[in-house]
Amino acid sequence: MGYIDQILQPGEKVLYSAKPHWIFYLPALGLWIIVAAVAGLTRIPAVVAMDPRIEIGMLGLAAVIGVFALYLTLKAWFHRWTTETDVTSLRLVHKTGFIQRRTFEMSLDKIESVDLDQSILGRVLDYGDVTVLGVGEGRETIRTVAAPLAFRSSITAR
Repeated sequence: MGYIDQILQPGEKVLYSAKPHWIFYLPALGLWIIVAAVAGLTRIPAVVAMDPRIEIGMLGLAAVIGVFALYLTLKAWFHRWTTETDVTSLRLVHKTGFIQRRTFEMSLDKIESVDLDQSILGRVLDYGDVTVLGVGEGRETIRTVAAPLAFRSSITAR
């Protein structure tokens, strides 16, 4: 049961749920590739034949980088797990965090405009930042949303 299920009003329905893009895993993925490459070098006979301590050192280096890669993997997973962005029949709801929670809700009737910022990589991989401007309620930016065009359309289509 997610945050949105706890706060729905009677008669209110979830129309669209957006998630953070998988790009959050990219730094961890890069480190996992480095771990595999360093550990793979220990399998090359010419490298190991130079000095047996090189193999131990390279495996130690791979282990240290692997611990950091695991940390980044878990951090990205936790961010995706604790972030909810939903468009209901009445409002836009965005929640981040687990113990320290940050939320904002904006009535669909009070949304003045929805802006989308995408980089070239964002266009290719289909992610972007969506900024919602509310009438008298300020400006909120939701960063690195997957399928931002569909998300924007779910807010603006009524």
